[in-house]
Amino acid sequence: MSLRDQIRIMVVDDMSTSRGLITQALDSFGIRHVTTAADGPSALNGIIQSPVHLVISDYNMPGMDGLHLLHNLRQNPQTKTAGFILITGRADREIIEKGRSLGMNNFLKKPFTPPELRACIEAVIGRF
Repeated sequence: MSLRDQIRIMVVDDMSTSRGLITQALDSFGIRHVTTAADGPSALNGIIQSPVHLVISDYNMPGMDGLHLLHNLRQNPQTKTAGFILITGRADREIIEKGRSLGMNNFLKKPFTPPELRACIEAVIGRF
């Protein structure tokens, strides 16, 4: 069974259009085990209930931004090993450095293409 058949990914974004574009791209890559969440708290609860290998999260979300979600994931023994990709429209050095200090595995600046998303994911989990 290939990696693409086994990997479980959660996409977290408060914008349904963005979630849809990312899940469509993942589907086109042959990745079938994808769940979504519209906010950080829902994502955290979902990942604790059903662990994933990789989280792809928007940075700018109300309530709990992507870096706060990452911090919470890294603090929990059940979720601390999940890969984490931050998607942001503002790839400021400060945000990226903070993400790296919290254990972010990679980031992607909006707007991006499906091949850029795939390359970003493969940099974290390997080729699929």
